[in-house]
Amino acid sequence: MTGHAERGWRRAAAPTRADPPADPDGGAPTGDARDGRESGQIMLLTSAFVAFALLLVTVVVSATQVHLERKRLFDLADALALTAADSMTHETFYRGDADRPEQGAVLTLSDAQIRTDVQEYLGRHPDAVAGLHGVRVVGASTPDGRTAEVSLVAVARPAMVTWVTQLWSDGIIVRAESRARAW
Repeated sequence: MTGHAERGWRRAAAPTRADPPADPDGGAPTGDARDGRESGQIMLLTSAFVAFALLLVTVVVSATQVHLERKRLFDLADALALTAADSMTHETFYRGDADRPEQGAVLTLSDAQIRTDVQEYLGRHPDAVAGLHGVRVVGASTPDGRTAEVSLVAVARPAMVTWVTQLWSDGIIVRAESRARAW
């Protein structure tokens, strides 16, 4: 007796759960993507990704603006400290109105002189604080008579206020401190 395999007969395999359902028209089996049940889900995923990307952009733009305002405040503090350290005029020095220099110092600075120079500089250059909000001079002094120290505080406001950065919509306090030596 010969077997079924020798005569060319094959037994049909039973369908499994992993097999896609057959097309009702008798064609090839169709997958889930072609039967319309997943239609539009890629649009939902794309929309969520775009929304997340836009929120990320607003956070990065806001953080960059705060950083740039902080850098501008540092530049202003440097300019004020330099002005205060170089504040003694030739007339003051040669008239004898200057304090006697301390050991090793060529020029002597005083706290009152530094505060006055800082206020005068801000009065002469109002454009120096343009774009910065709530700039205040926290400290203007000299610890050793040779070094002018200036401390500033300002409020940086994020440019793009969304629900992500809304916690900081009133502003972020930025501080800057600078020192300059009088020789």
